[in-house]
Amino acid sequence: MEKTNNNNNMNIVKIFIAFILIAFTLPLLAQNLKSPDGNLSLVFEVKDGKAFYQLDYKGKAVIKPSSLGLDLFNDKFGLTNGFSLSKSESTSFDETWTPVWGEYKQIRNHYNELAVTLNQDAAKRFIVIRFRLFNDGLGFRYEFPEQPNLNYMVVKEEHTQFAMTGDHKAFWIPGDFDTQEYDYTESKLSEIRGLMKAAITDNASQTQFSPTGVQTALMMKTTDGLYINLHEAALVEYSCMHLNLDDKNFVFESFLTPDVQGKKGYLLAPCTSPWRTVIVSDNATDILQSTLTLNLNEPCKIENTSWIKPVKYIGVWWEMITGKSSWAYTDVPSVKLETFDYSKASPNGKHAANNEKVKRYIDFAAEHGFSQVLVEGWNIGWEDWFGKSKDYVFDFVTPYPDFDVKMLQGYAKSKGVRLMMHHETSSSVRNYERHMDKAYQFMVDNGYNSVKSGYVGDIIPRGEYHYGQWMVNHYQYAIEKAAKYKIMVNAHEAVRPTGLCRTYPNLIGNESSRGTEYESFGGSKPFHTTILPFTRLIGGPMDYTPGIFEMDMTKLNPDNNSHVNSTLARQLALYVTMYSPLQMAADLPENYMRFPDAFQFIKDVAIDWDETRALAAEPGDYITYARKAKGTNNWFIGTTVDENGYVSNLSFDFLDEGKQYIATIYADAPDAHYKTNPQAYQIRKVVVNKKSKLVQKCAPGGGYAISVIEVSDKAQTKGLKVLK
Repeated sequence: MEKTNNNNNMNIVKIFIAFILIAFTLPLLAQNLKSPDGNLSLVFEVKDGKAFYQLDYKGKAVIKPSSLGLDLFNDKFGLTNGFSLSKSESTSFDETWTPVWGEYKQIRNHYNELAVTLNQDAAKRFIVIRFRLFNDGLGFRYEFPEQPNLNYMVVKEEHTQFAMTGDHKAFWIPGDFDTQEYDYTESKLSEIRGLMKAAITDNASQTQFSPTGVQTALMMKTTDGLYINLHEAALVEYSCMHLNLDDKNFVFESFLTPDVQGKKGYLLAPCTSPWRTVIVSDNATDILQSTLTLNLNEPCKIENTSWIKPVKYIGVWWEMITGKSSWAYTDVPSVKLETFDYSKASPNGKHAANNEKVKRYIDFAAEHGFSQVLVEGWNIGWEDWFGKSKDYVFDFVTPYPDFDVKMLQGYAKSKGVRLMMHHETSSSVRNYERHMDKAYQFMVDNGYNSVKSGYVGDIIPRGEYHYGQWMVNHYQYAIEKAAKYKIMVNAHEAVRPTGLCRTYPNLIGNESSRGTEYESFGGSKPFHTTILPFTRLIGGPMDYTPGIFEMDMTKLNPDNNSHVNSTLARQLALYVTMYSPLQMAADLPENYMRFPDAFQFIKDVAIDWDETRALAAEPGDYITYARKAKGTNNWFIGTTVDENGYVSNLSFDFLDEGKQYIATIYADAPDAHYKTNPQAYQIRKVVVNKKSKLVQKCAPGGGYAISVIEVSDKAQTKGLKVLK
């Protein structure tokens, strides 16, 4: 009997040990993670040596099981299979941080994290995949710890998948390696291949890419009402990611920008990839208010940020864009800077950046409260700057004979205004870097504290792309170098932003998209500005250069038949809907003086905010924002709509209880239309409070803007109607 009992006891011990082993083994087979609010759930597992993840939102599948990994050159194992899950760590994080500038006074960074360590026994190495699940979405990245068998890596391709659940509606532009300056196409995923040729006809850079390749940020909507956004965050020392679509199975896979040799990236451990992001909600306004991209970037690395200030500016720019004037001083067809004598050259009479004109812009800025004046075409070299594969194009310090740097800077200073520098590199990047210290010091010596840089044309060295790792490193170099000189950077034609403005807030703006200039190059689709906040602006603010009041370009240049596809009221709304701490009043001063009552909104609207609310939105149709100006109780509201028009139902319930405000409404007139009657608008003032509601009709391609100013004295409201 005793022996039998001993055997039973041994069996019980064995069963107990087995349960212990199962308990420790099962979590390594499938890992689960939930967002802090419980609405998002992630499952990660390794099956047959491959890593997979999937994502659900409120019980609905967002990303079906999708594989992860990378291929490397000269590496027989690669990093796509042969994995086993060796370790899993879960943590939570919750902090509140204060941006230097932004849409919010403070931002909460709250997530649950899962870090999985994957062993690749055959190669005797390991990698880490880190997942962060926020209430607004998912971020994950690859991490390559320092180790003997994973040191130098040359990336052949990254194979991160995003398996969609169906044939979603998508708002996309082609996966071009050199430009984002496309109009968006709205279609089903299954229609992308058929529509791609038409999409690339307009302004394609002749880059080779997949017939189903698209750029991020990619915005989608499912048939059951989920809004999904795919993008990346913290793009540093890595190639920009595009997405190739398997349009039979609706699976996106990452496709990195190559270099001239077809290689996708050069890595040295320890290092990480950028974060791959999935923002998701059943409400479109949540996508617009997501702070996930910023939160996945490192905190600010600039110790003293007191010199970084939002800027509202005007500029000697639009008249060159429309063809009314010229960047170049002469019409000489070929200029070699080292030997050409501009003092003996004949001016062409169209050069815009001349002393008298710039002084008039300075006067206008001072009179109307603009802090800076951008001047393009001030420096020698514009005669044959584009398309000639010239390495030494500009020196960034030598002005044309009719532009007196010292005089103009002194004149601007006397008026309380600064000039904004312009550095067009013509994509001769080596030339810019060899001149950069001298150019930035020239700015400091002459009172400039901000620069608009440009990268028009094919990259030199030849064969590199704007969105490859080589150029990503350059843009970062320029930002960090500028910070040492206390200079703010507004980079045009650069790689699309991925939230790095949190880490380097002197990156005060970017273009990196199809901006207002294209309204003078044939026009953009009327729904363009209803999509950009869901796509381009997910990564950071854009220098969209709004505020065009004259829509008929023949009025500026008889040879330009373009038409700005917007009403005047919508141009005002863009100062609210197109977020940027860098906002330009882009039109000519004389056009603003034709409509001084409408121009008042541009003068009044803030450029830094304590609070932002997306009140209503549907990508491709309409967007309404309300923003509270920094340090005040004043709000500004903007609505932009597509070519079909829209009736906006606005509630003022975001206002403070018990307070009254004067709302000045800048709206489309009843007969306004972006094509036939774009300058028809009406302005009215009413008294509003927390209970007020407004029904406002928006014209096709139109919108409205509202300034909501707190009333300190009831006498101010005398004679004004109270909006119920």
